[in-house]
Amino acid sequence: MKRSVLFGLFVTASMLVTPSFAAEKDLCAVNLKTIENAKAQIPPEMAEQVADSVKKAKADHAKGNKQGIDDCVAETNQTIQDLKNASKGGK
Repeated sequence: MKRSVLFGLFVTASMLVTPSFAAEKDLCAVNLKTIENAKAQIPPEMAEQVADSVKKAKADHAKGNKQGIDDCVAETNQTIQDLKNASKGGK
């Protein structure tokens, strides 16, 4: 329970603080870092899904154009949301 609460607070704080300081390109990088930092708490049944999502997001980020960055941000935001939901016990 304690880990879930801490994880939820960490993810929420990351999502709230990030947009005020970062441009879109940085938001993608920050989201990827948030996911990386949460790896120890990723449920085993989600590990492959998260790895695939990170791989896709990194490929989108590498494109370097607006569409790629937007796709990266969308992908990472969805992954972070899925992780938050999993830590609450739902999906």
